[in-house]
Amino acid sequence: MAELPLLLADLHLSLPVDTEIKLRLNPDADPDWNRQRALDLVIGAGFTAAGPLRAGKKGFSMPAKRIQSLPDTVTKGMRLLVVGLNPSPYSADHGIGYCRPGNRFWPAALEAGLVSVDRDPRHALLEHGLGMTDLVRRTTRRADQIDPEEFAGGFARVERLADWLKPKVCCFVGLGGWRIVVDRKAVAGPQNRRLGGRRVYVMPHTSGLNSHSRLSDLAAHLQAVGTMAVRAG
Repeated sequence: MAELPLLLADLHLSLPVDTEIKLRLNPDADPDWNRQRALDLVIGAGFTAAGPLRAGKKGFSMPAKRIQSLPDTVTKGMRLLVVGLNPSPYSADHGIGYCRPGNRFWPAALEAGLVSVDRDPRHALLEHGLGMTDLVRRTTRRADQIDPEEFAGGFARVERLADWLKPKVCCFVGLGGWRIVVDRKAVAGPQNRRLGGRRVYVMPHTSGLNSHSRLSDLAAHLQAVGTMAVRAG
């Protein structure tokens, strides 16, 4: 079942926005396979339900709509799960998180040695164990256009994802989401609160609009995350 997120990501990226399809999720027998996991996978892949989820003999089926969003790039055995707030329209249209030229995530990740290819989520996952998701899959121009309830629901989904796939460390990019759903007084760095049993590091947002953090600062945070992952085993 761990291959389903990437298969659904490929499907998402192959379809135009607003395409409606019928999804049938029939993975090999897995004790973790259930209705909630099926819904989480559909949401994480950048789809919304267009009808009820129905149980079959081996799995579930449901009509779904491809939205303007990004799909999760995740699998088991990840060194690091990067958790953003929600995709920007620019990133969604290009199919790459943190894609806008002014965003410093990829330059910082390159400087920190976490990735070796710029703006390539699939390469980052398969070659470096760096997976990517967001708290909310709905695309907005600003993170403050997301309701706190949406962040809370997305946090629950990401926590289930981390519990299932067991990355060594989860890194939240952007203090805002973490402060909304976990600790309104949180500061950047390692957190006491775990996510699905995994250690958590929270860092400033990498947007070019965040003038408080230089590229070298962001790279230092990602280097610290990489060190946490090594120490986690």
